[in-house]
Amino acid sequence: MTNYDFNTFPNGRSRMIWERRARRLGTGLLFALLVGTQAIAEGAPPQPGLTIDIPAKVSAAKVVFNISRPAFEGDEPTGLSFLRVMSAQFHEAGVKGRLVAVFHGSSGYMMLGDAAYNQARKWRGGNPYKDQIAELQALGVEFEECGKTMRDNHWTNRDMLPGVKINAGANFRIVELVQQGFVQLQP
Repeated sequence: MTNYDFNTFPNGRSRMIWERRARRLGTGLLFALLVGTQAIAEGAPPQPGLTIDIPAKVSAAKVVFNISRPAFEGDEPTGLSFLRVMSAQFHEAGVKGRLVAVFHGSSGYMMLGDAAYNQARKWRGGNPYKDQIAELQALGVEFEECGKTMRDNHWTNRDMLPGVKINAGANFRIVELVQQGFVQLQP
């Protein structure tokens, strides 16, 4: 039986460096795919000199969004933006899909209801993302919060937005979903 060292990768590079590179590449590719296919799906006129050689044709997909770190495009959370674009594209193209967003770590606060959000963020305006999340839920996107993140922050189920499910732990939940055939994206 071969023992593998999962902390060292080719050329002696550390796991963290490879994971960072993979995340950047995956996020970049996803963004390019989402932006590119959105323009094509919306019937945007072709750009002179641009030819799509490999159109993305998806009839069914299961995607888990691993949302563990705050990432923003201006004031817009990147994860919510990607979820909105992907769910709209799935709907327009008739893709049978399931989108699950797993929030944990330093992004866990985004699933909080107004009072808990105000307390956690030292804010008075309530959760500014709640309307976007409710709209995505209405489109069928599933939202989950990590139970460990909740324990670490002393949050309870009552602190969460309506419809948010609590999992036992984000990392194992993501592994479980990947084993069930989900593709993991980390915007």
